[in-house]
Amino acid sequence: MSSLPLNVHLEQYEGPLDLLLDLIRKQEIDIYDIPIARITAQYFEYMERAAEMDVELSSEFVYMAATLIHIKSKMLLPRDPELEKIAPEEDPRKELVQRLLEHERFKTAAEMLQQKRVVEEAVWSNPQIRQFTSDEDSPGLAVTLFDLVKTFQQVLERAKNRPVFEIGRDDVSVPEMIRYLGKLLQQNRAAPVSATELFEKQRSRRAMICLFLAILELVKRQAVALTQADAFGDIGLEAGPALDEAIASGEQLSAIEQEYS
Repeated sequence: MSSLPLNVHLEQYEGPLDLLLDLIRKQEIDIYDIPIARITAQYFEYMERAAEMDVELSSEFVYMAATLIHIKSKMLLPRDPELEKIAPEEDPRKELVQRLLEHERFKTAAEMLQQKRVVEEAVWSNPQIRQFTSDEDSPGLAVTLFDLVKTFQQVLERAKNRPVFEIGRDDVSVPEMIRYLGKLLQQNRAAPVSATELFEKQRSRRAMICLFLAILELVKRQAVALTQADAFGDIGLEAGPALDEAIASGEQLSAIEQEYS
């Protein structure tokens, strides 16, 4: 097996996608042209080291191992040139690449929001700020995307303890989640939809990430507004001023689909 481009100690990852992204980044591999045999060998070497050090890996790592073996076997099978002319076969790595890109977008967004939170805390935690406010002043409740990220991370943490692990294939995508969320908010204009409940209804971690990215896209387009009834309370999602336009606009949906394809 190829040696892992990792440190002597075993690095910890939240999930198999984090491990794969780390392997790809450290070796400067083109994510659209993953050398699946090499990455699979390194992935299994990590799992072997984890077993040797009595590090328990979640069932997600086992499922990803099976996925990598399946992709590797499909790429090793010879293709019929004549059949290829009639019905060209998709790259077996395509779905994995899409999942990695979506996961990377989520991690990048989370890191940016974390940096924003650090800056905000450094600015507003100054105790001298009280000199410029009175006891009667009330800043009101302001919901930021960081609050949404925090809620999402809490739901993901609870999801790790679910007793049931579903092996079934999950083909959910960000564009599909945008359509789903748009229709849901159009039908529920009377009251905000709970972000926590919406995340917890999803059957897999991938579906949760796709939903989170869909919310970010719609917030960016002013199609979704974030609300909070009480301080530190649940975050609500409600229709924004541009929701109908964003959902009805074929150009906007096509642009999003192109970005996540």
